Amino acid sequence: MDVKEYFARISYRGSYDKLDLATLTDIFQHHIRAVPFENLSIHCGESIELDLEATYNKIVRKKRGGWCMENNYLLSWVLKTLGYDVTLLGSKVYVPEYDAYADEIDHLLLKVVLDGKSYIVDGGFGMVYQMWQPLELISGIDQPQTPGVFRLLEESGIWYLEKVKRKQWVPNQSVSTSHNVEKEVCRRVYLFTLQPQDIEEFRACNAHLQTAPDSLFVTKSMCSLQTPDGVRALVGWKLTEIKYNYKDNMDLVEIRILADEEMEKTLKEKFNVTLDKKFVPINTSRLSLF
Repeated sequence: MDVKEYFARISYRGSYDKLDLATLTDIFQHHIRAVPFENLSIHCGESIELDLEATYNKIVRKKRGGWCMENNYLLSWVLKTLGYDVTLLGSKVYVPEYDAYADEIDHLLLKVVLDGKSYIVDGGFGMVYQMWQPLELISGIDQPQTPGVFRLLEESGIWYLEKVKRKQWVPNQSVSTSHNVEKEVCRRVYLFTLQPQDIEEFRACNAHLQTAPDSLFVTKSMCSLQTPDGVRALVGWKLTEIKYNYKDNMDLVEIRILADEEMEKTLKEKFNVTLDKKFVPINTSRLSLF
């Protein structure tokens, strides 16, 4: 495994000899714009291995994406190799339909300490809740970014991540399955503690999420990628492309339903993903990702 090969994969050509916030942010942004958040392996009959070398081969050499335990595990290896102080953390993702957080840890994220300050670095959430810059680990302060305003809140050692959303303009309402788009202003994303985690502690979660019949990742095929001005996502057969802050604090949301024969071409052109095995799209869950 070679950091320079990883940099070529994410098209990063900047310097990396300085361990500073600007460099960290630059590498991070190249990663989220090159490596999709996706669970397509599950829907191609492949298993997702929690093994660094397997993840490296998948994302770097085969130019695929991955979910949080792949994206952030790879990112932690890169940052540690460069000399950053990185700790693995576990979080419980908020499920708005149930108005509750997951019972068990189901998401991997990173804490990076730089010049005495701690930052949350998460390159594996995807969709519209993907942060574009490291978040300083400080409670109750709005941290505006292009996707929206992120905020961390701490209560009795438990940290909560929230995102304030803009209004959305959806020109093609006929294919939109709106889920309280106008009502939902602030979305809880996940909660976490600063208890360091080992990758081994995610093995059960990694297996459960790709096999449990009620797992979101089993009931939805998904692939999302951040773009220079927004995000695009393919969930089931629905392709959604969002341009952030299109006008007057409003995001432009364009939606199209694809035919089966368009899938392969769309994955290649929109996400730079080519699959080895037959992909069977699915979207049977009512849980929303936007």
